[in-house]
Amino acid sequence: MKRVKSACILQTLVFAQKPEFGYSKERALKINREEIEHYKATLERARTRYQIIDTAENDDGSIIIHVRKQYNDNTDVSEYFE
Repeated sequence: MKRVKSACILQTLVFAQKPEFGYSKERALKINREEIEHYKATLERARTRYQIIDTAENDDGSIIIHVRKQYNDNTDVSEYFE
């Protein structure tokens, strides 16, 4: 019988605005930064353990983040966050 001892998810998330909205780079960056803060607040409200590994801002105003986050609440994931 097997069981999961611990598990984490590595995700690459892109926060971007649709080009048809015609936002300037500065405006798009501001909106995307607000969306990232909202995303982090959602994770914290859900008590999901997470770590932002890397963040990159692109020329078009989009932001890419790499996130390591807890897969579920039933396993100890402290080894992934040391």
